[in-house]
Amino acid sequence: MPAPHFPLPPTDRVRSPLTGWTRAHWEALADRQLSAVLPYATPGFAQYRLPGRASWSGVVSDGLEGFARTFLLASFRIAGAGGSDGSDSAALSHLIERYAQGLTVGTDRDSTEAWPELTDCSQQMVEAAAIALGLHETRPWIWDRLDTRVQERVVDWFSGFVGAKTWDNNWRLFQVVSEQFLASVGAPYDQGDIDAGLDRIEDWYVGDGWYTDGDGRNFDYYIGWAMHLYPLLWARMAGPDGDGGRGAVYRERLAQFLTTYPQFFGADGAPVHQGRSLTYRIAATAPVWLGALADCTPLAPGLTRRLASGAARHFAERGVPDERGLLPLGWYDTFLPATQPYSGPASPYWASKGFLGLLVPADHPVWTDRELPLPAEKSTQYTALPAPGWLLHGTPHDGVVRLVNHGSDHNPPDGPGSDDPHYAKFAYSTATAPESAPHAWDRAVDNHIALLAADGTPSRRRRILPLSCQGRRASSRHDARIPGMDAEFPIESTSVLHGPWELRVHRVRAPEGVTVREGGHAVADVVRPHAEQGPGWALTRTESGLTSAVVALYGWDEVTGVAREVESNAYGPHSATPYLRAVRHPGGESAHVTLVALTRDFVHPWALRESITCAREDDGRVTVTFPDGETVTV
Repeated sequence: MPAPHFPLPPTDRVRSPLTGWTRAHWEALADRQLSAVLPYATPGFAQYRLPGRASWSGVVSDGLEGFARTFLLASFRIAGAGGSDGSDSAALSHLIERYAQGLTVGTDRDSTEAWPELTDCSQQMVEAAAIALGLHETRPWIWDRLDTRVQERVVDWFSGFVGAKTWDNNWRLFQVVSEQFLASVGAPYDQGDIDAGLDRIEDWYVGDGWYTDGDGRNFDYYIGWAMHLYPLLWARMAGPDGDGGRGAVYRERLAQFLTTYPQFFGADGAPVHQGRSLTYRIAATAPVWLGALADCTPLAPGLTRRLASGAARHFAERGVPDERGLLPLGWYDTFLPATQPYSGPASPYWASKGFLGLLVPADHPVWTDRELPLPAEKSTQYTALPAPGWLLHGTPHDGVVRLVNHGSDHNPPDGPGSDDPHYAKFAYSTATAPESAPHAWDRAVDNHIALLAADGTPSRRRRILPLSCQGRRASSRHDARIPGMDAEFPIESTSVLHGPWELRVHRVRAPEGVTVREGGHAVADVVRPHAEQGPGWALTRTESGLTSAVVALYGWDEVTGVAREVESNAYGPHSATPYLRAVRHPGGESAHVTLVALTRDFVHPWALRESITCAREDDGRVTVTFPDGETVTV
C-alpha cells in the first residue's frame, strides 16, 4: 500500500497492533490539513477559497465554508491539547490567532471578506453551526479573549438564526446548536426555536437508535454525523442542568446505534460506500468518538480506536489528503459524481467531525487500551437492521462488508421519487461503489433488476417499500415503469445471505416481450478489469483479485454479459459489472433467482451453478439448496 503524502509518527504495534496508529497520528493528520489550507486564506483569514469546483452557493459562501469547517478541526485540536500550553504551543498559538482574526474580519460588515448574513435556508446556516461548536469548545482560548466589540459582532451575525426558517431535516439542528451558543454567552435567543428543533427530530426517530433524516426513508451516514452528533453536542453545550433530561435520551439512542455500527467497516478500514456526501469520508467515525466523549458507548475502547484509526489510515494510504495536503471532492481522487451540487471545494472538510476523538483526554482508555479487531476480522457477520431495512454481512477471509438495501431510497413521502445511485441499488460494499456518473445513470446495470424497453432503456428502482428484515433475509417491493408505457409493474425481491453470497429471488410482473436484466456489483480499478462469462454466469475481476460474479439459478437465459463503463466509479476509472438476462418475458408473473458474489477469494461460478439446486414449487415458493446442504425457501 502506498505511503501517505505527509510524514507520520512511528507506528505503535504494541498498543495498536492492527493499525499502528496512536493519538499522535491523529494530531499529525489534523496539523497537515490545517497547514495545507493556509495558502488559500484571504488576507484577513475570514475565508479559505480552496481550489476545485464551486458549489451552487457561490465563491463567498464557499470561502465561509472553508473557514467554518477547518475551524471545527482547529477547535478540536486546540481544546484537545489544552490550548497553547503543551509542547506544540507555538503552532497552537498561531492557530488560535489565525481563527480569532478570521472571526474578527468575517463578522465586520464593512470588510471585503465579510460573511454572508444568515437568511432562511441559506448555506451559511450549516457553517454557522460549525463555528458555534468550535467557539464553545475553544471558549477559554478564543471567545473569552475576543474584543468586546468583536463578540458583539459575532452575536449579531448568529442572531440571524433567531426565528429563522431552516430546511426540515438535519438543518433544524444547526439552529439548535447555534442558538444554544447564543444562550451560553448571555446573548438574546429563542428557546422556542431550540425546543421546536429538538421536538421535530422525535418525529424522525424510528427505533433501535435510528433516525431518518427528515420525512421519508432517508438512511445514510447523516444519521451518525448529524442526527446523533448535534443533539449530543447541544446537550454538552447546555449542560446537565440545562438539557431538560434530553441528553440521557440521546445517549441511550446513540448506545443502541453504536451496537451494530462497527459492522459497517471492512477489515481495511473502509466504510460501506452508500449515501450522499461521501466526500466527508472519515466523518463516518464521528458517532464512534462521540460515544466515548459522551460516556455512552457500548464499544470497548480498543475497538473504538481501531475502527476510527483504521478508517483514517485507509484514506491516508490511498492519497487523502493529497500531495498538497488538501481533501479533494471525491472518495480517493477527485470524483464529482460522489458529491452533490451543494458541495464546494471546502465541503470535504466536514471530515473534521471525525477528529472529535481529540476532545477525549489523552489518558482515556480509548487512547491507551490495546486495539481490538473489527467484527469483519473475527467471524462471518450477519446483521439485520429492520429500521433502515438493511442487511450487513462481513466475511473475515477477505475483510469485505456488504450492505443489502431493502429500505432506504432517500425520497420524500410524496411525488414520483428519484433513483439516486447511492440509494437505489440492491447492494453496496466497503470494496465497491455504484456506477454514478451522469453519463451512466440511465443505463447502469450494477445491483439493479430492470425491465428493458424495446430500445434497451431500463426501468428504475425509485420508491422502495420494505416488507421484512430479520435474521439473514430481507424483502422489499418497488414498482417499475418501463419507458414508453404508462403502467407500472411490481417487482417483489427477497435477499438471503449465505457466507459471502447473496441469494436474490425476484417475483416480477411484466408485459409480454420485455427483457428482464439483473446485475451484480460493479468493480473498478485503474486498469480495465478482467471479465469472463459462460452459460448462465458472468464475472469480472480486478488486478487485486476483487471478484464480482452473478450465477443464474432460475428464470434466466444462458446468454450473459459484462457491462463496462469509464470514469463512472469512485473506485477507479475502469469499471465492469456482470449481468444476467431473460429475453422475451411471456407476460404475467415470473420468478428469477440469482446468486450474487463479491469476494477477494476465488470464484468458480460454473461449479456453483452445478452444485446449487433451485426449484419453484406450484404454490410459487422457491427452494434453494446450497453446497453445504443448507436449504432456504422464499
